Amino acid sequence: VQLVESGGGTVEVGGTLRLSCAASGFTFRSSCMGWIRQAPGKEREGVANIDDDGDTAYSNSVKGRFTISRDNNKNTLYLQMNSLKPEDTAMYYCAANPTWSSGCLRWMTSAGDSYWGQGTQVTVSS
Repeated sequence: VQLVESGGGTVEVGGTLRLSCAASGFTFRSSCMGWIRQAPGKEREGVANIDDDGDTAYSNSVKGRFTISRDNNKNTLYLQMNSLKPEDTAMYYCAANPTWSSGCLRWMTSAGDSYWGQGTQVTVSS
């Protein structure tokens, strides 16, 4: 399994970013995919999930501002982030669980529960 994130950077408050995650080594189209993040000194936090049917889930902190999507033809996961806030500053990781057969069961924040990429840094300056 390989997950490679891109698209992070530094933006001002209210700005936008689009993260991408190129996936390989597993059956992408049938897998639960998601984004998690971790800020310095804080625990990992689930941000958004999307299952094989395209059903989505968002944390309350990003609902209405972030949109998760997937392109099964390109084996790529996306996270459109709008109206960014300083508290969105974190390392963002793409996550995958190819084994859940009934959609996304939970946030993929536990080691051993899923596969993660190497992360891409998002910094929102105020």
